[in-house]
Amino acid sequence: MNELLPIILSIVVGLAVIGGLIPVFIKARRNSQNYTGPRDANDPAPLDPASQGEAQGGGTLVEERPETQAPASDLEIVEPVAPSIETPLPVEGRLVRLRARLSKSNNALGKGLLALLSRDTIDEDVWEEVEETLLLADIGTDATMSLVDTLRERVKVLGVRSPEHVQAMLREELITLVDPTMDRSLNIARHDDRPAVLMVVGVNGVGKTTTVGKLARVLVAEEKDVLLGAADTFRAAAAEQLATWGARVGVPTVKSDVDGADPASVAFEAVKAGIEQEVDVVMIDTAGRLQNKVGLMDELGKVKRVIEKQATVDEVLLVLDATTGQNGLTQAKVFAEVVNITGIVLTKLDGTAKGGIVVAIQNTLGVPVKLVGLGEGADDLAPFDAESFVDALLN
Repeated sequence: MNELLPIILSIVVGLAVIGGLIPVFIKARRNSQNYTGPRDANDPAPLDPASQGEAQGGGTLVEERPETQAPASDLEIVEPVAPSIETPLPVEGRLVRLRARLSKSNNALGKGLLALLSRDTIDEDVWEEVEETLLLADIGTDATMSLVDTLRERVKVLGVRSPEHVQAMLREELITLVDPTMDRSLNIARHDDRPAVLMVVGVNGVGKTTTVGKLARVLVAEEKDVLLGAADTFRAAAAEQLATWGARVGVPTVKSDVDGADPASVAFEAVKAGIEQEVDVVMIDTAGRLQNKVGLMDELGKVKRVIEKQATVDEVLLVLDATTGQNGLTQAKVFAEVVNITGIVLTKLDGTAKGGIVVAIQNTLGVPVKLVGLGEGADDLAPFDAESFVDALLN
């Protein structure tokens, strides 16, 4: 018995020590949950035990989800935020920049012709070079032959060789070719009971959404009340891009929150909102599509028909990339058959030798170039003017 007594006493002392340490460990564990430094997204504060729910069979925290009501429609009107509204540059100044940009560009159309026709001797080889220069500028075969024949006759009759006379003669013929008599005004006058409606169409990658945003700035500069419709529902972020353009100048945008929504429905609701809000102009941005995709082109026609259930489509603008040359002419022909193109917007015109596509499109379709894109700036979209265009090429 005396031998077991020391062992029993050792066990009792050990249990007493352990019992005394348990509260210390518990307190230390609780203190370890108290955050003393700053928190961020990766360092969340502990949840209040009263707000925690415990799943059966484990310690997983379940957060109560607040009740939400489904929206009445997947369409919304994005209103611009007033503090971010910009003041677009006046339209008049854009024509000045058009001339300045084109005159600095390395265009072959004007400078090449002027150099050829200013030579001391203009023989058959020179005329062949003139033809080649015009064709490379995408003026088109018929227009090229007509211009060369006219220039050849005038040089022969007048016998002029000085640069001043040659430039004056070339300017006259090029202006005639570009045709200043075509009506290049936009049909943006509000009707008695509804706004004017513009559709913007074209193939992928030519800058339709950007063009709509820039055109909104042009109209705002002319003190028009504008509303945008984001009917390009197939390209990711297209609606957000358009809404951003609109917000910069105080223009609301009707768009859908559903990816791949019916573009005709968006267009219909945009026009409906424009009528209700009594705006001056509603502009509809459409999805890019290849001209050889029959189903997509039929859908574009559907968008136009749906709009016309409540308002006429006053303007259908086809956006073309000037650098695509004759391929742009092929695109224009197909789009014109489906939605009756009323005007052309020619982008990326600055710094290119392909300006002759202006002539080719107008001669083939009888549709005027109404607007030209000068660059990447927000206000680099200007009304097309035949004389300013030719002067820019020759200066």
